[in-house]
Amino acid sequence: SQGLCLKSNIERFVAMEINILFLCMVQEDYHSQNPYHNAVHAADVTQAAPDLLKALRLLSEQLSPLDVFLGLMAAAAHDVDHPGVNQPFLIKTRHHLASLYQNTSVLESHHWRSTVGMLRESGLLSHLPADTSQNIEQQLGSLILATDISRQNEFLSTFREHLESRDLDLQLASHRHFILQVNIALKCADVCNPCRFWELSKQWSERVCEEFYRQGDLERKFDMEISPLCNQQADSVPAIQIGFISYIVAPLFEEWHRFTEPSPLSHTMMGHLHRNQARWSRLLRADTQ
Repeated sequence: SQGLCLKSNIERFVAMEINILFLCMVQEDYHSQNPYHNAVHAADVTQAAPDLLKALRLLSEQLSPLDVFLGLMAAAAHDVDHPGVNQPFLIKTRHHLASLYQNTSVLESHHWRSTVGMLRESGLLSHLPADTSQNIEQQLGSLILATDISRQNEFLSTFREHLESRDLDLQLASHRHFILQVNIALKCADVCNPCRFWELSKQWSERVCEEFYRQGDLERKFDMEISPLCNQQADSVPAIQIGFISYIVAPLFEEWHRFTEPSPLSHTMMGHLHRNQARWSRLLRADTQ
């Protein structure tokens, strides 16, 4: 029995070392020079995702350990190796990633394939049958690709349709619907900064705008047309944030709030969102006076 216990302890130690290796690889593949899309953003999303899922108590009870693992792994790696510029920039500069992924979900496809490479290199799934590992890689792709903000309306429309037809009942919903809900939770976690308290939310807003402005400076340097939101002389932080909240964050979280019926967490986040939106509006008015 001592031999079996020793073997079990060794196996747990090896598994932990492999987990740490994978997570270190993920962290190192983020670019610390990016003001926004860096490892801190990944940690922020990884912190938010489980809390959003816990708000759906029955869902969190019915998710398998693999579902939870996939959700956390997707949150941690969803922006890995982000270059600090957006997809239109990669397309108009004929970047090799745009060519590789045929101008469709370019960044998200790269984040996914990079994560798969690290999974294989670290050996994290090496103890599993090949078909199981392949299935995990595909599900991971579905989760990471869902963070493509250009597909926001597509996912939101699907979510609304299910809410209207009431087929997302957590006691009756199929596993396919569970995955849709995990997708939506991850999307919410990815853009939840305006739903945090003002002091923290404002820091993230300034960081993402700084990244936009850096792209605009690059475009100006190479005599390119400056992308929307990337012109520091024309696009103020308050204006960018009001647009982001109005067209991206609020529509998504309003449906999430409705779905949670609503949860205490959802109440809190919506409160922060409305207060932050009002504060940005006041700052914008002050800028234009």
